[in-house]
Amino acid sequence: MPARRPGSRAARPAPKAAGREPARRATRERNTKETRIQVRVDLDGAGRHDVATGLPFLDHMLELVAVHGLFDLVVKAKGDIEVDQHHTVEDLGLVLGGAIDDALGDRTGLVRYASLEIPMDECLVSVALDLGGRPFFASDLKPKTRIVGSFDSTLVPDFFVALTQGARCTLHIRQLAGGNTHHLLEAAFKAFGRALDRASRRDPRRRGVPSSKGRIG
Repeated sequence: MPARRPGSRAARPAPKAAGREPARRATRERNTKETRIQVRVDLDGAGRHDVATGLPFLDHMLELVAVHGLFDLVVKAKGDIEVDQHHTVEDLGLVLGGAIDDALGDRTGLVRYASLEIPMDECLVSVALDLGGRPFFASDLKPKTRIVGSFDSTLVPDFFVALTQGARCTLHIRQLAGGNTHHLLEAAFKAFGRALDRASRRDPRRRGVPSSKGRIG
């Protein structure tokens, strides 16, 4: 992987302690003529992150997911962003979602569901998440500006569509109050990180998968 950016911290796998649950970590890669992407995620981390996508605003959003979801996250992406940001954003969603899916394993004992509202100054966003194995994404976010920093905000739905496909989850993001585009998207990514943290926690009362069907998906 490329050298880390100054001030960033790579996720280091912690030693497995006797008697504890298996570690929930995964690594995924995707290499095409358009993108080269590597992702490593630890669902039981501490919010450490080392993210470099070539898109600084997207780096910031993914760092927020790690910090607020308490995931350790390493992302290295190189894509043809001089052509369009779309390939990198969509492929990254697929790879990150796939890594989350791998880290969740067979989803035994999961809480599965989570929903919450997150404010960011004048903006307020609601997120509802189901890790039940059925990919679906819905959103009514209405960014006021298309470009934030150098990032194309219209690609945020493409990122989450790809992520929900890779992670096999249902995600709804609702705009309850709008305003500054940066604030709106920041609230959405923070809320997603927190919802994923809550939904992916282990429920000590549950012995099987959280489904009356006896299986996920």
